[in-house]
Amino acid sequence: MAKAIPKFGSRRNRRIGSRKSRRRIPKGVIHVQAGFNNTIVTVTDVQGRVVSSSSAGNCGFRGSRKGTPFAAQTVAVKAMDTVVDQGMQRAKVLIKGPGLGRDAALRAIQESGIRVTVVRDVTPLPHNGCRPPKKRRV
Repeated sequence: MAKAIPKFGSRRNRRIGSRKSRRRIPKGVIHVQAGFNNTIVTVTDVQGRVVSSSSAGNCGFRGSRKGTPFAAQTVAVKAMDTVVDQGMQRAKVLIKGPGLGRDAALRAIQESGIRVTVVRDVTPLPHNGCRPPKKRRV
């Protein structure tokens, strides 16, 4: 039997282009996850689709230097570079975690030229959740 000819063309002869760079995103949400060992910055649009993300390990920091405020600042600047090119002007910032990079990442976001509308701390707090492990005997 003969193969049916596709109407839209095959996958091979379709031009593969970067879809992310063509999208215009005026508003977004910036998620900062600041742990003691790492800082992760993720930028999403209003629907929650990831536009850009970066982490301290991704920026070249290794070991204990990943948890420093300087690493968090570098991570935030790297994540903001791509979204400023896509036209982001306003953003909410959601900060999670107890790490040292919280303030440094927020400062870097504000200096990048994006107008921060809301800053929320979304760190999960247990309402006396899990039972702690038994006390250590030395």
